[in-house]
Amino acid sequence: MSESDGARSLRSDILFGFGLVLAAWVAWLVRDVLFLLYVSALFAVVLTPLVQAVSAVKIGRWRPFKGIGVLVLLVAAAGGLVLFGFLALPPVINDLHSFGQELPTRLPALLAQVKNLGILQGPQAAAIVAKAQDMVSNAATYLLYSMKDWAGKLFDVVMGIVLTIYFILEGDQAYKWFLEFIPPGQRARLDGTLRRAETRMGRWLVGQGSLMLILGVVSTIVYVSFNVRYAYALGFLTGLLNIIPVVGAAVCVGLALLVAAIDSWGRVIAVAVFYLIYLNVENSFLTPRIMKSSVNLPGWAILVALLIGSALEGVLGAMVSVPTAVLVAVLLDEYVVYREEPAGAGTRQ
Repeated sequence: MSESDGARSLRSDILFGFGLVLAAWVAWLVRDVLFLLYVSALFAVVLTPLVQAVSAVKIGRWRPFKGIGVLVLLVAAAGGLVLFGFLALPPVINDLHSFGQELPTRLPALLAQVKNLGILQGPQAAAIVAKAQDMVSNAATYLLYSMKDWAGKLFDVVMGIVLTIYFILEGDQAYKWFLEFIPPGQRARLDGTLRRAETRMGRWLVGQGSLMLILGVVSTIVYVSFNVRYAYALGFLTGLLNIIPVVGAAVCVGLALLVAAIDSWGRVIAVAVFYLIYLNVENSFLTPRIMKSSVNLPGWAILVALLIGSALEGVLGAMVSVPTAVLVAVLLDEYVVYREEPAGAGTRQ
Protein backbone atom coordinates (compact mmCIF):
# COMPACT_ATOMS: atom_id res chain seq x y z
CA MET A 1 0.00 0.00 0.00
CA SER A 2 1.42 3.39 -1.01
CA GLU A 3 1.84 6.32 1.35
CA SER A 4 -1.04 8.21 -0.29
CA ASP A 5 -3.37 5.22 0.13
CA GLY A 6 -2.40 5.00 3.80
CA ALA A 7 -3.12 8.70 4.28
CA ARG A 8 -6.53 8.35 2.63
CA SER A 9 -7.32 5.34 4.81
CA LEU A 10 -6.34 7.28 7.92
CA ARG A 11 -8.51 10.23 6.91
CA SER A 12 -11.41 7.87 6.23
CA ASP A 13 -11.04 6.28 9.66
CA ILE A 14 -10.94 9.70 11.32
CA LEU A 15 -14.02 10.89 9.43
CA PHE A 16 -15.84 7.65 10.21
CA GLY A 17 -15.02 7.98 13.92
CA PHE A 18 -16.12 11.62 13.92
CA GLY A 19 -19.36 10.71 12.15
CA LEU A 20 -20.00 7.90 14.63
CA VAL A 21 -19.53 10.24 17.60
CA LEU A 22 -21.78 12.85 15.96
CA ALA A 23 -24.48 10.27 15.30
CA ALA A 24 -24.30 9.05 18.92
CA TRP A 25 -24.59 12.63 20.17
CA VAL A 26 -27.64 13.33 17.98
CA ALA A 27 -29.20 10.03 19.07
CA TRP A 28 -28.72 11.04 22.71
CA LEU A 29 -30.41 14.40 22.08
CA VAL A 30 -33.46 12.75 20.51
CA ARG A 31 -33.42 9.65 22.72
CA ASP A 32 -37.03 10.22 23.85
CA VAL A 33 -38.21 10.24 20.22
CA LEU A 34 -36.15 7.14 19.41
CA PHE A 35 -37.55 5.33 22.44
CA LEU A 36 -41.09 6.24 21.39
CA LEU A 37 -40.40 4.89 17.90
CA TYR A 38 -38.92 1.70 19.34
CA VAL A 39 -41.85 1.11 21.72
CA SER A 40 -44.36 1.77 18.94
CA ALA A 41 -42.58 -0.62 16.58
CA LEU A 42 -42.38 -3.25 19.33
CA PHE A 43 -46.09 -3.00 20.10
CA ALA A 44 -46.80 -3.22 16.38
CA VAL A 45 -44.78 -6.44 16.13
CA VAL A 46 -46.57 -7.89 19.15
CA LEU A 47 -50.06 -6.87 17.99
CA THR A 48 -49.64 -7.79 14.33
CA PRO A 49 -50.61 -11.48 14.89
CA LEU A 50 -53.94 -10.32 16.38
CA VAL A 51 -54.55 -8.06 13.40
CA GLN A 52 -53.68 -10.89 11.02
CA ALA A 53 -56.02 -13.25 12.87
CA VAL A 54 -58.89 -10.76 12.50
CA SER A 55 -58.00 -10.17 8.84
CA ALA A 56 -58.07 -13.93 8.18
CA VAL A 57 -61.73 -14.23 9.19
CA LYS A 58 -64.08 -14.77 6.26
CA ILE A 59 -67.70 -13.60 6.30
CA GLY A 60 -69.19 -15.12 3.19
CA ARG A 61 -67.02 -13.95 0.35
CA TRP A 62 -65.82 -10.91 2.22
CA ARG A 63 -62.52 -10.97 4.06
CA PRO A 64 -61.48 -7.91 6.08
CA PHE A 65 -58.15 -6.31 5.23
CA LYS A 66 -55.47 -5.24 7.71
CA GLY A 67 -57.04 -1.82 8.30
CA ILE A 68 -60.28 -3.45 9.43
CA GLY A 69 -58.28 -5.60 11.85
CA VAL A 70 -56.75 -2.49 13.41
CA LEU A 71 -60.21 -0.91 13.63
CA VAL A 72 -61.56 -4.01 15.38
CA LEU A 73 -58.77 -3.81 17.98
CA LEU A 74 -59.48 -0.11 18.59
CA VAL A 75 -63.21 -0.74 18.92
CA ALA A 76 -62.56 -3.63 21.31
CA ALA A 77 -60.31 -1.43 23.47
CA ALA A 78 -62.87 1.38 23.47
CA GLY A 79 -65.64 -1.10 24.30
CA GLY A 80 -63.62 -2.42 27.23
CA LEU A 81 -63.16 1.10 28.58
CA VAL A 82 -66.89 1.86 28.20
CA LEU A 83 -67.81 -1.39 29.95
CA PHE A 84 -65.36 -0.56 32.71
CA GLY A 85 -67.00 2.86 33.10
CA PHE A 86 -70.52 1.42 33.38
CA LEU A 87 -69.55 -1.29 35.88
CA ALA A 88 -66.87 0.41 37.94
CA LEU A 89 -67.37 4.14 38.05
CA PRO A 90 -70.95 4.49 39.42
CA PRO A 91 -70.16 3.01 42.88
CA VAL A 92 -67.03 5.16 43.19
CA ILE A 93 -68.90 8.32 42.15
CA ASN A 94 -71.76 7.58 44.58
CA ASP A 95 -69.33 7.10 47.48
CA LEU A 96 -67.47 10.30 46.66
CA HIS A 97 -70.77 12.19 46.42
CA SER A 98 -71.90 10.82 49.81
CA PHE A 99 -68.54 11.67 51.35
CA GLY A 100 -68.77 15.23 50.03
CA GLN A 101 -72.25 15.66 51.48
CA GLU A 102 -71.33 14.19 54.87
CA LEU A 103 -68.00 15.99 55.25
CA PRO A 104 -69.45 19.36 56.47
CA THR A 105 -71.37 17.60 59.23
CA ARG A 106 -68.63 15.16 60.23
CA LEU A 107 -65.70 17.57 60.20
CA PRO A 108 -66.72 19.62 63.31
CA ALA A 109 -67.30 16.44 65.28
CA LEU A 110 -63.92 15.07 64.19
CA LEU A 111 -62.16 18.28 65.21
CA ALA A 112 -63.96 18.23 68.56
CA GLN A 113 -62.80 14.67 69.19
CA VAL A 114 -59.21 15.64 68.37
CA LYS A 115 -59.47 18.61 70.71
CA ASN A 116 -60.89 16.48 73.53
CA LEU A 117 -57.90 14.16 73.29
CA GLY A 118 -55.76 16.97 74.65
CA ILE A 119 -52.92 16.15 72.28
CA LEU A 120 -53.09 19.31 70.25
CA GLN A 121 -53.50 22.58 72.14
CA GLY A 122 -52.81 26.24 71.51
CA PRO A 123 -49.82 27.09 69.26
CA GLN A 124 -49.21 23.44 68.41
CA ALA A 125 -52.66 23.05 66.89
CA ALA A 126 -52.32 26.36 65.01
CA ALA A 127 -48.96 25.27 63.60
CA ILE A 128 -50.38 21.98 62.37
CA VAL A 129 -53.35 23.75 60.76
CA ALA A 130 -50.98 26.20 59.05
CA LYS A 131 -48.82 23.31 57.87
CA ALA A 132 -51.86 21.54 56.44
CA GLN A 133 -52.90 24.71 54.63
CA ASP A 134 -49.40 25.05 53.15
CA MET A 135 -49.52 21.44 51.97
CA VAL A 136 -52.85 22.03 50.27
CA SER A 137 -51.55 25.22 48.65
CA ASN A 138 -48.38 23.50 47.47
CA ALA A 139 -50.38 20.58 46.10
CA ALA A 140 -52.56 22.96 44.11
CA THR A 141 -49.49 24.79 42.79
CA TYR A 142 -47.84 21.48 41.86
CA LEU A 143 -50.93 20.35 39.99
CA LEU A 144 -51.07 23.67 38.13
CA TYR A 145 -47.43 23.49 37.03
CA SER A 146 -47.65 19.79 36.19
CA MET A 147 -50.47 20.33 33.68
CA LYS A 148 -47.87 20.99 30.99
CA ASP A 149 -46.10 17.73 31.79
CA TRP A 150 -49.36 15.80 31.74
CA ALA A 151 -50.24 17.38 28.39
CA GLY A 152 -46.85 16.24 27.06
CA LYS A 153 -47.41 12.70 28.34
CA LEU A 154 -50.86 12.62 26.76
CA PHE A 155 -49.36 13.77 23.45
CA ASP A 156 -46.76 10.98 23.67
CA VAL A 157 -49.50 8.41 24.28
CA VAL A 158 -51.50 9.64 21.29
CA MET A 159 -48.42 9.69 19.06
CA GLY A 160 -47.48 6.20 20.28
CA ILE A 161 -50.90 4.88 19.27
CA VAL A 162 -50.69 6.60 15.88
CA LEU A 163 -47.17 5.25 15.25
CA THR A 164 -48.20 1.75 16.32
CA ILE A 165 -51.09 1.79 13.86
CA TYR A 166 -48.76 3.08 11.14
CA PHE A 167 -46.21 0.35 11.79
CA ILE A 168 -48.94 -2.30 11.70
CA LEU A 169 -50.28 -1.03 8.37
CA GLU A 170 -47.03 0.05 6.71
CA GLY A 171 -44.47 -1.86 8.75
CA ASP A 172 -43.50 -4.17 5.88
CA GLN A 173 -42.30 -1.26 3.77
CA ALA A 174 -40.36 0.25 6.69
CA TYR A 175 -38.82 -3.17 7.40
CA LYS A 176 -37.72 -3.62 3.79
CA TRP A 177 -36.25 -0.12 3.80
CA PHE A 178 -34.28 -1.02 6.95
CA LEU A 179 -32.91 -4.20 5.35
CA GLU A 180 -31.58 -2.17 2.42
CA PHE A 181 -28.87 -0.82 4.76
CA ILE A 182 -27.61 -4.35 5.47
CA PRO A 183 -24.97 -5.85 3.15
CA PRO A 184 -26.56 -8.34 0.72
CA GLY A 185 -24.51 -11.23 2.10
CA GLN A 186 -25.93 -10.77 5.61
CA ARG A 187 -29.42 -9.58 4.68
CA ALA A 188 -31.11 -12.99 4.43
CA ARG A 189 -29.62 -14.18 7.71
CA LEU A 190 -30.72 -11.08 9.62
CA ASP A 191 -34.17 -11.27 8.04
CA GLY A 192 -34.61 -14.87 9.23
CA THR A 193 -33.36 -13.99 12.71
CA LEU A 194 -35.75 -11.05 13.11
CA ARG A 195 -38.68 -13.12 11.89
CA ARG A 196 -37.92 -15.78 14.50
CA ALA A 197 -37.84 -13.04 17.12
CA GLU A 198 -41.18 -11.74 15.85
CA THR A 199 -42.74 -15.19 16.29
CA ARG A 200 -41.47 -15.52 19.86
CA MET A 201 -42.61 -12.00 20.77
CA GLY A 202 -46.07 -12.85 19.45
CA ARG A 203 -46.13 -15.87 21.75
CA TRP A 204 -45.18 -13.54 24.63
CA LEU A 205 -48.40 -11.58 24.04
CA VAL A 206 -50.44 -14.78 24.20
CA GLY A 207 -48.74 -15.84 27.44
CA GLN A 208 -49.02 -12.41 29.06
CA GLY A 209 -52.64 -12.09 27.99
CA SER A 210 -53.42 -15.47 29.55
CA LEU A 211 -51.86 -14.43 32.86
CA MET A 212 -53.77 -11.12 32.81
CA LEU A 213 -57.08 -12.84 32.08
CA ILE A 214 -56.61 -15.49 34.80
CA LEU A 215 -55.67 -12.96 37.48
CA GLY A 216 -58.45 -10.54 36.49
CA VAL A 217 -61.19 -13.19 36.57
CA VAL A 218 -60.02 -14.89 39.77
CA SER A 219 -59.49 -11.62 41.65
CA THR A 220 -62.92 -10.33 40.61
CA ILE A 221 -64.55 -13.52 41.93
CA VAL A 222 -62.67 -13.14 45.23
CA TYR A 223 -63.59 -9.45 45.59
CA VAL A 224 -67.26 -10.17 44.92
CA SER A 225 -67.25 -13.14 47.31
CA PHE A 226 -65.88 -11.02 50.19
CA ASN A 227 -68.06 -7.99 49.33
CA VAL A 228 -65.05 -5.75 48.73
CA ARG A 229 -66.01 -2.34 47.42
CA TYR A 230 -65.59 -1.62 43.73
CA ALA A 231 -65.07 -5.34 43.07
CA TYR A 232 -65.47 -5.08 39.29
CA ALA A 233 -63.23 -2.02 39.04
CA LEU A 234 -60.54 -3.63 41.16
CA GLY A 235 -60.78 -6.89 39.22
CA PHE A 236 -60.43 -5.09 35.89
CA LEU A 237 -57.48 -3.02 37.08
CA THR A 238 -55.84 -6.08 38.65
CA GLY A 239 -55.93 -7.94 35.35
CA LEU A 240 -54.94 -4.91 33.29
CA LEU A 241 -52.01 -3.84 35.47
CA ASN A 242 -50.64 -7.37 35.41
CA ILE A 243 -49.18 -6.45 32.01
CA ILE A 244 -46.52 -4.61 34.07
CA PRO A 245 -44.61 -7.47 35.71
CA VAL A 246 -43.86 -7.17 39.44
CA VAL A 247 -44.77 -3.45 39.62
CA GLY A 248 -48.33 -4.04 38.44
CA ALA A 249 -48.91 -6.77 41.01
CA ALA A 250 -47.53 -4.56 43.81
CA VAL A 251 -49.84 -1.68 42.85
CA CYS A 252 -52.83 -4.03 42.71
CA VAL A 253 -52.09 -5.48 46.16
CA GLY A 254 -51.73 -2.04 47.74
CA LEU A 255 -54.89 -0.68 46.13
CA ALA A 256 -57.00 -3.72 47.00
CA LEU A 257 -55.81 -3.72 50.63
CA LEU A 258 -56.51 0.00 50.92
CA VAL A 259 -60.07 -0.38 49.62
CA ALA A 260 -60.71 -3.44 51.81
CA ALA A 261 -59.52 -1.50 54.88
CA ILE A 262 -62.39 0.97 54.43
CA ASP A 263 -64.88 -1.61 55.70
CA SER A 264 -63.13 -4.17 57.92
CA TRP A 265 -59.81 -5.73 58.83
CA GLY A 266 -61.29 -9.14 58.09
CA ARG A 267 -61.53 -8.24 54.40
CA VAL A 268 -57.96 -6.95 54.47
CA ILE A 269 -56.78 -10.31 55.81
CA ALA A 270 -58.89 -12.18 53.24
CA VAL A 271 -57.45 -10.14 50.33
CA ALA A 272 -53.89 -10.51 51.66
CA VAL A 273 -54.28 -14.30 52.01
CA PHE A 274 -55.70 -14.52 48.48
CA TYR A 275 -52.73 -12.66 47.00
CA LEU A 276 -50.22 -14.74 48.95
CA ILE A 277 -51.80 -17.93 47.64
CA TYR A 278 -52.19 -16.67 44.09
CA LEU A 279 -48.66 -15.31 43.79
CA ASN A 280 -47.26 -18.65 44.92
CA VAL A 281 -49.45 -20.51 42.42
CA GLU A 282 -48.56 -18.09 39.62
CA ASN A 283 -44.82 -18.19 40.27
CA SER A 284 -44.58 -21.94 40.80
CA PHE A 285 -47.17 -23.25 38.33
CA LEU A 286 -48.70 -20.71 35.92
CA THR A 287 -45.66 -18.67 34.90
CA PRO A 288 -43.35 -21.63 34.21
CA ARG A 289 -45.98 -23.29 32.01
CA ILE A 290 -47.36 -20.22 30.27
CA MET A 291 -44.74 -17.47 30.12
CA LYS A 292 -41.49 -19.41 30.11
CA SER A 293 -42.78 -21.86 27.52
CA SER A 294 -43.90 -18.93 25.38
CA VAL A 295 -40.76 -16.80 25.34
CA ASN A 296 -38.28 -19.63 26.02
CA LEU A 297 -36.26 -17.54 28.47
CA PRO A 298 -34.98 -18.56 31.92
CA GLY A 299 -36.52 -16.89 34.94
CA TRP A 300 -33.35 -14.98 35.87
CA ALA A 301 -33.20 -13.44 32.38
CA ILE A 302 -36.79 -12.19 32.70
CA LEU A 303 -36.02 -10.71 36.15
CA VAL A 304 -32.86 -8.96 34.92
CA ALA A 305 -34.76 -7.56 31.93
CA LEU A 306 -37.45 -6.19 34.25
CA LEU A 307 -34.89 -4.54 36.51
CA ILE A 308 -33.03 -2.93 33.60
CA GLY A 309 -36.21 -1.81 31.84
CA SER A 310 -37.73 -0.26 34.96
CA ALA A 311 -34.44 1.46 35.84
CA LEU A 312 -34.11 3.02 32.39
CA GLU A 313 -37.69 4.02 31.54
CA GLY A 314 -39.85 3.25 34.55
CA VAL A 315 -43.21 1.57 33.99
CA LEU A 316 -43.04 1.72 30.20
CA GLY A 317 -39.57 0.22 30.25
CA ALA A 318 -40.82 -2.65 32.41
CA MET A 319 -43.69 -3.27 29.97
CA VAL A 320 -41.39 -3.69 26.97
CA SER A 321 -38.52 -5.34 28.84
CA VAL A 322 -39.56 -8.97 28.26
CA PRO A 323 -40.16 -8.72 24.48
CA THR A 324 -36.92 -6.74 24.21
CA ALA A 325 -35.14 -9.52 26.09
CA VAL A 326 -36.62 -11.99 23.59
CA LEU A 327 -35.24 -9.94 20.69
CA VAL A 328 -31.79 -9.69 22.29
CA ALA A 329 -31.78 -13.43 23.09
CA VAL A 330 -32.57 -14.37 19.48
CA LEU A 331 -29.86 -12.04 18.14
CA LEU A 332 -27.30 -13.38 20.61
CA ASP A 333 -28.27 -16.94 19.80
CA GLU A 334 -27.77 -16.30 16.09
CA TYR A 335 -24.64 -14.14 16.07
CA VAL A 336 -22.80 -15.07 19.27
CA VAL A 337 -23.76 -18.57 20.43
CA TYR A 338 -24.33 -19.99 16.95
CA ARG A 339 -21.35 -20.18 14.61
CA GLU A 340 -22.05 -20.40 10.92
CA GLU A 341 -21.12 -23.85 9.66
CA PRO A 342 -18.94 -24.37 6.60
CA ALA A 343 -20.66 -24.90 3.27
CA GLY A 344 -21.98 -28.43 2.91
CA ALA A 345 -22.00 -29.09 6.66
CA GLY A 346 -25.75 -28.74 6.90
CA THR A 347 -28.17 -25.95 7.64
CA ARG A 348 -29.56 -24.75 10.91
CA GLN A 349 -33.05 -25.79 11.85
